[in-house]
Amino acid sequence: MFRKTVLMSLALLLTGACSPLSARPLVDVSVVDRDTGEWLREYPHRGDTWVAGTPGNRYGVRLTNTTGERVLVVLSVDGINAVTGETAAPSQAGYVLEPWESAEIAGWRKSLDDIAQFVFTDLGDSYAARTGRPHNVGVIGVAVFQESRPRYYPMPAPSLRRDREYERDAAKSASAPAARGAIQEQAADSAARQSMGTGHGQREWSPVGQTEFVRATRSPAQISELRYDDAHRLMAIGAMPRQYPRYDRRDPAPRAFPNGFVADPSR
Repeated sequence: MFRKTVLMSLALLLTGACSPLSARPLVDVSVVDRDTGEWLREYPHRGDTWVAGTPGNRYGVRLTNTTGERVLVVLSVDGINAVTGETAAPSQAGYVLEPWESAEIAGWRKSLDDIAQFVFTDLGDSYAARTGRPHNVGVIGVAVFQESRPRYYPMPAPSLRRDREYERDAAKSASAPAARGAIQEQAADSAARQSMGTGHGQREWSPVGQTEFVRATRSPAQISELRYDDAHRLMAIGAMPRQYPRYDRRDPAPRAFPNGFVADPSR
């Protein structure tokens, strides 16, 4: 289990000038399907990065601090702060990650002890829609802040696996042909509506603590977004290569005993 530290109150701000967004990501963001245990592959498309979720599956947002300093991560899901439930803004509370730490945020924070699981669901059943805020459904975002007086750790950075970087490169090459041509453009226009959101799932024990964190700047050093929807829509807009089912051309011979027991009738 990954250790998570949450900052429940607003972090203090310095009055210094705003700093530009860093070109180097301080925090790596990815999505994990908790029911299958798989990383969701990322598909770059028209300036956005998409992942395909499976309706009904639980998921987690994996945050990885790539630096030797503490950082504060304000997590937004469907335009809602995952800690406080407020309409998301960078100035709000978030999670503090230790140097090189990875944390999997698996739900809406209900208390210091538990969460309500993130679940891919129909847009109308999403937490954002049910609370009257459906306009930003389908996007996961982070605002990352550096610490005003960071503690420096002499430890070297751990060796990081590059599997996900390879997946990103493969996704770019795979999605490039799909992004070309008038057919894909027309499909994107006809499938512009979001079909999936994040539901308010079952309660789960997920304890965290509290800590103080003074932000180095008023503006975040990094803002990153991942968009998501089901695979059918991603294929329709050209973000994800179309997949065709494989059929066995051989007609199987009928069997007198296809199953060992009596199955329940369909309802």
